[in-house]
Amino acid sequence: MKFIIALFLLCNIAFSKVILDYEWDKGETLISFLNKKYIPIDIYFNLSKIDKELSSEIRSGTKYQIAYKNDIIENILIPISEEMQIHIYKKNLSYQLELIPIIYSEVNKILFVNIKKSPYDDIIASSNNYKLAHEFVRNFKKAFNFRILQPNDKIAIKYIQKIRLGKYYGTPEIIATTVQGKYQKIYVYKNPSDERYYDEKAKSLTSVFFKVPLIYSRISSKFTHKRFHPIKKRYTAHLGIDYAAPIGRKIRATAPGRIVYKGRKGGYGNTIEISHKGGFKSLYAHQSKFSPYIKRGSIVKQGQLIGYVGSTGQSTGPHLHFGLYKNGKAINPAKVMRYSTSVLKGQRKKEFFKFSEINKNELLATINDDAVQFKIDPFENSSIISTDKKITKDYTVNLY
Repeated sequence: MKFIIALFLLCNIAFSKVILDYEWDKGETLISFLNKKYIPIDIYFNLSKIDKELSSEIRSGTKYQIAYKNDIIENILIPISEEMQIHIYKKNLSYQLELIPIIYSEVNKILFVNIKKSPYDDIIASSNNYKLAHEFVRNFKKAFNFRILQPNDKIAIKYIQKIRLGKYYGTPEIIATTVQGKYQKIYVYKNPSDERYYDEKAKSLTSVFFKVPLIYSRISSKFTHKRFHPIKKRYTAHLGIDYAAPIGRKIRATAPGRIVYKGRKGGYGNTIEISHKGGFKSLYAHQSKFSPYIKRGSIVKQGQLIGYVGSTGQSTGPHLHFGLYKNGKAINPAKVMRYSTSVLKGQRKKEFFKFSEINKNELLATINDDAVQFKIDPFENSSIISTDKKITKDYTVNLY
């Protein structure tokens, strides 16, 4: 009897699925990854041009999952942004690859913090959210003077946090925040129209301004996080803007910064990435050649020549694929460049004041209500923002 039970347990283990977490290696491409896993690379070359470009968006350190059955890969999920992921799966003895939305919920929260040690330490103690603490300190270390904060000074933060598989996911988005202290009372709001931070007087706290990086003929592809294709019946995404221009057209830095990448980058071909202040990074892909006067680590000025338009990588014609990222999250360059201004004016200023007044009242109500304080439970007292049920039904991948 014991032998039968042991045999049954061994069979269960042998035929059960094992799911392991990994981190994407630095310099890894989707093609090299497929080769390492002995998966035919045809599934990459059968992708559309845009999907090939998207596969180049995988960042080093990205956490991904592989599901094995009897040591054979059955499913792979690799996030390429906070909205989209690569799904590789086995079907009829062959592998398939598709890009699908990442399914998550969002919690809308207001955190109250009573200063005891420092904003960073106290945010973690109050919420157990390290990324929120990092975002707050990095974004507002110039807006607030942390050095003159006193014990029992108060901070309130309104933010949106993604939740995936029961854990915090992605970078929290801070919507509004205030410091109420003995020596300072300051409010900061994220303006919905341009995703930049402003003070109570509608003055921008973001010092980086972006310019279109070249003279172009037309925009051949616009930015979109996830667009449902009516013919293919699936979602696609384009995390940047494609500027059509002739080969050899000069490409210039959109803003001052430091070159953090220069070289070949999968489907993007010859690519340059520039790090800017405020957590921004810009990407310039498909270049024919680079400027000989720059290298990785070089400091560049706004408008400085960095390369020339080409069609390298997975490209059907000469153009510049221009991407812009905030804290690793792809944002729409057109929106940011359109509203690059130091002070809001006119109708945009009126709309901002309406938005800021609503958020100010919520922040003050939180500070004045001692009962509204976080416990370590990260999802307690949260307002849940519903996800698209159709997407959830169609695209949730059961790794188990």
